[in-house]
Amino acid sequence: MDVAVKSQLEDKFVAVDGLKIRYLEQGQGPAVLLLHGASLGSSADMFLRNIGPLAANGFRVIAYDQPGFGLSDDPPDWGIGFRSKFILQFMDALGIERAALVGHSQAGAMAVELALTHPDRVRSVAVLGTGSLLPPLADAVKKAGPVEGEEGTQTEPTLAEARAGLENTVYDKASITDEDVALRHRMSVGKNHRAFLARNSAAAARNKNIKDPTKKPLSQRLDEVRQPLLMIYGREDRAQAGKRAEVLKQQQPSLNLHIAPNCKHVVQWDAADLFHKLAPQVLRG
Repeated sequence: MDVAVKSQLEDKFVAVDGLKIRYLEQGQGPAVLLLHGASLGSSADMFLRNIGPLAANGFRVIAYDQPGFGLSDDPPDWGIGFRSKFILQFMDALGIERAALVGHSQAGAMAVELALTHPDRVRSVAVLGTGSLLPPLADAVKKAGPVEGEEGTQTEPTLAEARAGLENTVYDKASITDEDVALRHRMSVGKNHRAFLARNSAAAARNKNIKDPTKKPLSQRLDEVRQPLLMIYGREDRAQAGKRAEVLKQQQPSLNLHIAPNCKHVVQWDAADLFHKLAPQVLRG
């Protein structure tokens, strides 16, 4: 990452429902919100490689640290539902009536959910590497594990562990700079690690509750999204996401779904060129 990219994007802060929220912004035009995933160390900075190119296409591009992440305040509720509703509150605080949503990992499901429940506020959606929106493979063995995007450790990671975490999710390891690692580490310790543990604890409690068997999973409602929808997955991503994306494309051939080669979980880095090529038309709605 070019150091100049970071230096020209100053941290901004806005009060949203009593919380101080940090965000990055560049460009003018229709609003595009970039929503990071939930892995330990995630923040608006996961989109530093993308903000400039999208802004150059005539968009007002905004990436923010969700409550409990980065430099933003902790939320009163650790559930994903709170963060989903918070997207609209953040838009209201910045005077944004309607926006395109780009969701990475867990946030892709949040973006799709809002497109279905608040179509008047969501212009279009781009999903990057969201495994929960993919069907399982026929011979897959279900394994217990962390909620999607909540990978991390019970103890604060070292700098070396922060690098290893990035290398596990980025195909081109040579593209990871020392600045990337230092920033990821900074966003993984202190209050951010405590927030990570709180989110996992809340998720574990929710998983014990009985789910409504009559409610269709979001992965089966993609055909109900009326806004333009772009989906990009890494062929080498975890949990056989590439193969599962191929199955989804076979099941729903009308989806604007792309499987990027030499790409793992951080699609916006590994497949940046493809994303920057495909996204502008979709994000305009």
